Amino acid sequence: MDAPPVTTRGRPRVAEPGEGIGLDELALATRNHGLPLEALRYDVTPPGLHYVLTHYDIPAVDPASWRLTVTGAVDRPLTLDLDALRARPSVTSRVLLECAGNGRARLEPRPVSQPWLLEAVGSAEWTGTPLAPVLAEAGLSPDAVDVAFTGADHGLERGVEQDYTRGLSLAEALREDALLVWAMNGQPLPPQHGAPLRLVVPGWYGMAHVKWLTRIDVLTEPFTGYQNVTSYRFKVDADDPGEPVTRIRPRALLAPPGWPDFMSRERFLRPGPVLLSGRAWSGRAPLTGVEVSCDGGTTWTAADLAPADPGNPYAWRAWTLPWTARPGSHILVVRAADAEGAQPTEQEWNRQGMANNLVQRVPVTVLD
Repeated sequence: MDAPPVTTRGRPRVAEPGEGIGLDELALATRNHGLPLEALRYDVTPPGLHYVLTHYDIPAVDPASWRLTVTGAVDRPLTLDLDALRARPSVTSRVLLECAGNGRARLEPRPVSQPWLLEAVGSAEWTGTPLAPVLAEAGLSPDAVDVAFTGADHGLERGVEQDYTRGLSLAEALREDALLVWAMNGQPLPPQHGAPLRLVVPGWYGMAHVKWLTRIDVLTEPFTGYQNVTSYRFKVDADDPGEPVTRIRPRALLAPPGWPDFMSRERFLRPGPVLLSGRAWSGRAPLTGVEVSCDGGTTWTAADLAPADPGNPYAWRAWTLPWTARPGSHILVVRAADAEGAQPTEQEWNRQGMANNLVQRVPVTVLD
């Protein structure tokens, strides 16, 4: 296959100071939708409100002819259809997914890519079969170190033609909570969420949850595909190899109170008692608390954080805080902390705009 001509389009870059969102970013934003923040009210995100990030096209996959192959460093390569997978023991787990690029558009200077603000998140119930027994049935080589997962989506990224493929260490792939998933919220996976089968790896950013899964390759060397070694890296300089993006950093979001202006999204509300509420989560360590500031970050008050659900440790958790809204302008700020630390109040910039968990700031106007 001949390589496409080399152009400057699609190359990684950082926006110039003051540069607005371009047509290329707008085109991405129309394909990839986020969670309306008022939907934080739902314990389980409806599929149509859950965020979607599609690297290339949503592939046309016929469930009847679709097959999953398990190959590579195994004793017994497998080819499984959907009925064979559904016949296996099934598990339903409530797991939060967040795009690694969530918050990218809030960085300054802005890395040019999918321009997420805060909305690339959702918490759904995923039904499937554990991955580890499938790998065990294939018979893992004692030399196995990594497992690569390939989807049916195909495209060009930064000049590299590829099927979307991500690798995990063998230890992560053998976790008992990693699932091969065929249902979302009790219904078959919608096309945009990876039908007929996707991978769910609780606690990891969304790039690891490969959709439209067609192939699993067990490897005796570390996986060196594009989505691991070039993309999804924390780096500041273009020639810096960087560190890999892995587990979800802590974040809390506020469901904006009151009502919005259509264009600006500025919030308005009446004076008096207001119950502030939202969700918080972390994939790297247990949450330890949520704090809210109603004066732009000068003072902080601990919110009431719902207890963790032992059966669903990777779901988001509700939080609330009563507030007496007084006339005037206010900036509401919310931050979460886990056992490894709290959300930053100043940006931690990186060139790809990854895992920006800077605190949310919501300006509100309380009417007289």
